[in-house]
Amino acid sequence: MPEIRLWTRYGGSAVRFSRFDDSRILVGTRDLFNSGLGLHVLQLCPTPWGGSAINEVATFRTVSGVNDCCWSQSHQSLAVSALTDGTVKLWDTSLPPAPQPTSIFREHSGEVRSVDWNPAGDCFLSASSDATIKFWTPGRCNSYYTFQEHTDKVNAVAWNAIQPHVFASASDDYTVGLWDVRDSRFLTHINVCHPGGLASCNWNKYSEFLLATASGTSIRVWDIRTTQMPLVDFSSHRRNVCRICFSPHRANVLLSCSVDYTVRTWDIQAQASIATYNLHDDSVYGIDMSVHAADLIASVGRDNVVNVWRASPSHQRLQHFSHL
Repeated sequence: MPEIRLWTRYGGSAVRFSRFDDSRILVGTRDLFNSGLGLHVLQLCPTPWGGSAINEVATFRTVSGVNDCCWSQSHQSLAVSALTDGTVKLWDTSLPPAPQPTSIFREHSGEVRSVDWNPAGDCFLSASSDATIKFWTPGRCNSYYTFQEHTDKVNAVAWNAIQPHVFASASDDYTVGLWDVRDSRFLTHINVCHPGGLASCNWNKYSEFLLATASGTSIRVWDIRTTQMPLVDFSSHRRNVCRICFSPHRANVLLSCSVDYTVRTWDIQAQASIATYNLHDDSVYGIDMSVHAADLIASVGRDNVVNVWRASPSHQRLQHFSHL
């Protein structure tokens, strides 16, 4: 599949492939002043000449910028967004775009930095600059529980794909927290001790013990059973890493994006870089890999571009452009 590009009016902050529809993509947008257009639903479509294009299906506008977004893992049309105004919003993308979402959750006192839907249940997490993580269910107006062990901004949360009652959190307090929602328990933390704090974390899809973290230009992979030293330490990005994610198809492949304008893939077994993709002209804030199509990657950045391509040593640009 050649690369497909979509130009937007605002910079992209997050991108997620749908679990239910292999051609559906969710994109969160914001601009430099933390106001933004909102949440976009995009569709990969075949073209008459045998290629592919990206078309906008719907845009759910928000007054404040979207820091993160994710699809529901239990309902095909539901999506949740993390906003700079401190709210978490739940949307039904099967309905016509409306000024108000299905639900608005207002408990955070700082901007919401990250959201993640549980891979096996009807619940999700939100992480905030108020140093808390909240556990939500869609049908309940207030949070089920608030996790409060961090002492600084929490920039990311991620559920464990194999043990869906466990999640990790990445914070500016230089630690990664490990938690168990069955008894609302703080399990332990990993001291990363990077002066800039932690920007992202993600679990390996094939091992409940392997966790990747991003701090500054460093990407580290940990075995949570022995956290004194990381198993792998990658430092090839020239500037700070914004987001990381493990491949859902290859246990040894990790994806990263950075403010150095690049997206990179890594082999954690060989402890080496696989490829570098220079598809953006500014900071890249969001990446994801499709659970349906092996090696299919999406990225968004501050250059107002959404890229979708299949990872390979060489790729060609598809000369088709759409506008939101």
